[in-house]
Amino acid sequence: MPTRADLYPVRLPGYDGGPLVHRPELLDDRLFWLGHLASWAHDDRVGALLFGADYEAAEDFYERVWASAEWPAFTIPLAGGARWHIVYRTLPGDFGIDYLLHHPSWERAESLASDEGHFMGPALSWPELVTAADGSPPGGSTSDPDARLLLLLPALGDTAVPGDDPSAVARLAEALRVRACVDEPLRLATALLDGQGLWGPVPWTTTHAGVRVNAGGYSYRNPTNEFALPLPRMTRVADTLAHKTPN
Repeated sequence: MPTRADLYPVRLPGYDGGPLVHRPELLDDRLFWLGHLASWAHDDRVGALLFGADYEAAEDFYERVWASAEWPAFTIPLAGGARWHIVYRTLPGDFGIDYLLHHPSWERAESLASDEGHFMGPALSWPELVTAADGSPPGGSTSDPDARLLLLLPALGDTAVPGDDPSAVARLAEALRVRACVDEPLRLATALLDGQGLWGPVPWTTTHAGVRVNAGGYSYRNPTNEFALPLPRMTRVADTLAHKTPN
């Protein structure tokens, strides 16, 4: 089994902060998932479905997570050698969850979403999310498809999966039932997919060059944003998430 040092160097190239520490044991605690999805609870109704009677317990759990001097981090391997890195940035006054994609051949990890007050995203379409959860090789922080789906869910934004899409609702509801043990997983899945995080659902298209991009005003994968990734890097991100061989 890989050690923490094998999975996490002290730094990811191009990413400031840390040191990072691998914390896969957190994924076995249902309270972790309640806090991890908290930014998707847009109103009291959704919050009640997510937390139930466990709000205070989840709050206490997350206060301990955010108090860490090290930055808890998780990794999901993808086909072709790339990895998703989900980093809990426990910087006082600037905490949040960063979603980074990296391949060993790249000079830097690509920061694709941040779940925080000054949010950035989305990073993923629904097909890319499901591919990472269900079609990736074993290893990393967890090989469980449900845990992988929920780890990456806050980086999703896709108008193609509203809460009335039966297949998407069923897929998410099963993950919520198994990992978060919520009382009404179908109702919660519907509400979460209706709202979709801090940026809401955004449309995805494919350019004439075959690159998947979105129209989100806060997304690095929207080529019309002045802060968007340069086209060659946007292309390799899209290829990597489609399980194509990265350049």
